[in-house]
Amino acid sequence: MAKEKRVEQITDMEVDFAQWYTDICRKAELVEYASVKGFTILRPYGYAIWENMQRIMDAEFKKTGHENVAMPVLIPESLLKKEGELVNGFAPEVAWVTQGGSEELEERLAFRPTSETMFCDHWSRVLHSYRELPMLYNQWCSVIRWEKTTRPFLRSREFWWQEGHTIHETAEEAQAETEQQLNCYADFFENVLAIPVVRGRKTDKEKFAGAEATYTVECLMKDHKALQGATSHYFGDKFSRAYDVTFTGRDNSWGSTTRMIGAVIMAHGDNSGLVLPPRIAPIQVVVVPVAMHKEGVLDKARELEAALKAAGVRVTLDDSDNSLGWKCAQYEMKGVPLRVELGPRDIENGVCVAVRRDSGEKTTVPLAELTQRVPELLDAVQKGLYEKAKLNLEEHIFAAHSIEEARALQEEHGGFIKTMWCGELACETAMKEQAGMSSRCLPFEQEQLDTVCACCGKPAKQMIYWGVAY
Repeated sequence: MAKEKRVEQITDMEVDFAQWYTDICRKAELVEYASVKGFTILRPYGYAIWENMQRIMDAEFKKTGHENVAMPVLIPESLLKKEGELVNGFAPEVAWVTQGGSEELEERLAFRPTSETMFCDHWSRVLHSYRELPMLYNQWCSVIRWEKTTRPFLRSREFWWQEGHTIHETAEEAQAETEQQLNCYADFFENVLAIPVVRGRKTDKEKFAGAEATYTVECLMKDHKALQGATSHYFGDKFSRAYDVTFTGRDNSWGSTTRMIGAVIMAHGDNSGLVLPPRIAPIQVVVVPVAMHKEGVLDKARELEAALKAAGVRVTLDDSDNSLGWKCAQYEMKGVPLRVELGPRDIENGVCVAVRRDSGEKTTVPLAELTQRVPELLDAVQKGLYEKAKLNLEEHIFAAHSIEEARALQEEHGGFIKTMWCGELACETAMKEQAGMSSRCLPFEQEQLDTVCACCGKPAKQMIYWGVAY
């Protein structure tokens, strides 16, 4: 029998995936729209998810020697223009400040769309010897890009992110840094967010403005569209030369954003709402007393809450006077990984009932074993989410040998379509125009699907992944 749907406020994903996504963002109290068009407010629950992501990633960055810094939010126009490819790439999205107080500014100031220029300008002032290298910096901040079409987390005019910027003595060190940080992102997606990824390199057409090479982790959502998860860029010495760094080195940047919250929603959510991996969930366990007006129920529930909190679990107790059905639906909407129900009969039997958000599976747990069993159940939820997402990815990667076959597979199944490619821009453009798919990446794990390019029939150089992306 199908699971009864207890939350009627959100659209079914099968009916309208985009509306389902927006409904969850608002009904799970992650965001609210701001008074400035295209901007959103991260509400406490949404920001708590981002804080957990920050905490975990920041610790990993520091293990590899990176230090946090803070750069100004405004960039002088002349400074932004020093590296022409970067400013040309971001020109349509830059927001400008032209007046300070009541006075017109002598030079326009750009709200940072990214901070390569500021870091390189800083290094040109403080770096004088190779003995000071490498400099491994990271900052947590927001940036502004004046997007035409916006959607919470996925594309907004202001978003929160981290951007790492490093400078090295040799190209080999810089390249190793680029790959190290890409692997750091891939591990985070798979081990923390429970989202499997495809690791690879972007084509020249899709690489970051000003970069020599851009590396990416690509994800597949439940609607079988692709999402770029995070990127790492190798700049060579292009920015060092443009900004007159005294010791010419090799530069990198790498970044991840609150878009990852959008990825979690679309990779794991269902028609009852959000489904959060335990490692980033603000609330890992909610204790719900049943018939709490009866003697001893609320006291025992508080005892369980205290014991779980002491064991390091992020737990909350719902002792409101709302109905049991409302409470269950509310915490399902918020994606809380585990619900612990406790009623008079349970107390008599010395047990409680643990309900997994990902599967709905119910487990009777002896009260004396709860603090031991909860971490095990949370690990099971984490693993269950990853396995389900991995299956979705594996079942939606298809091989094609022509544009026509690629288009037919995309129209029928969605997902990633892999073909051989000659490396020519004309074929990349043809795939976009004729099959509606952009290149996602040149995967590190290459396969020999054919000897010729699927687009033009000329000798193929490598395998490429195509997809319809957010």
